[in-house]
Amino acid sequence: MLIRAFGQDDLARLTQLTIDTFRPFFEDSVGPVLDGLVLGTLHADWRGDYRAHVPTLHDPDRHKYVAVAETDGLIAGYVAWQADPARHHGEITLLAVDERHRGDGTGTALCEHAFADLRGRGVRLVEIGTGGDAFHSPARALYESLGCVPFPTAHYYRRL
Repeated sequence: MLIRAFGQDDLARLTQLTIDTFRPFFEDSVGPVLDGLVLGTLHADWRGDYRAHVPTLHDPDRHKYVAVAETDGLIAGYVAWQADPARHHGEITLLAVDERHRGDGTGTALCEHAFADLRGRGVRLVEIGTGGDAFHSPARALYESLGCVPFPTAHYYRRL
């Protein structure tokens, strides 16, 4: 596996990979909540939201970076992170791994790559978030295996 810097030519593939990765979350986890009200109200155009968001992930002038993992010349996943050098704080903002590469160390390698870059920028604390639902269970296991410590939060929804 090769981990390399993001190139503008990667954008279409990373956008599609993000949509493919998170489709089950939106359709199967969020979709049924309150009979579709949460999905329809907050995430009605989740695909369009990713199409708008993914191009903003890499902006070195704003301390935002993306690295891509390749296996056999094909993109296996990517990680996006940002640094706040003044606060010595960093955040992994997005991690997406092609389903054919989940469990093969791609996610670990991408996170470690981002951690090393952040460490080199003087970051002392990195934050990474995920959901508490079944879809995000593998992500929680990955982050805990990397030594990340969870801080529980809860989101509640109510039909009005």
